[in-house]
Amino acid sequence: MERAKVVKEEIQQQGVNFLAVYVEAKNSIMIMLSEKEDKLGTMAIAVPKPKDLLGSVTSSVLLGDKNMISARMFAEYVASKKGKIAMVSVYLERVSEIQAQEFFMHLIEKVLKSDTKKEPEAI
Repeated sequence: MERAKVVKEEIQQQGVNFLAVYVEAKNSIMIMLSEKEDKLGTMAIAVPKPKDLLGSVTSSVLLGDKNMISARMFAEYVASKKGKIAMVSVYLERVSEIQAQEFFMHLIEKVLKSDTKKEPEAI
């Protein structure tokens, strides 16, 4: 039985650290996007449509309201790209949501591509 894949990425833009924690299980993905340190923020969930049905991804905000546009947008993007349930959390302190979207999208692309990196297993 294979365990969940965990990937952590970080970029620095405009003197601010932007962080991503990515957890992928067999049927779902969770991504925490944050500024400065790992924190839970506004959370959205998106569910892809079955392949035999027409239509788009269904999404909803579960928690918070501060960065809900970004949280839903990223959850829908990940769900449609990976075909799995996606939960995305967005936490920002000083940087505006619009400014951070570009940096967070870059982080999402990095974690989605990193198939080889895994969190070390505890023994």
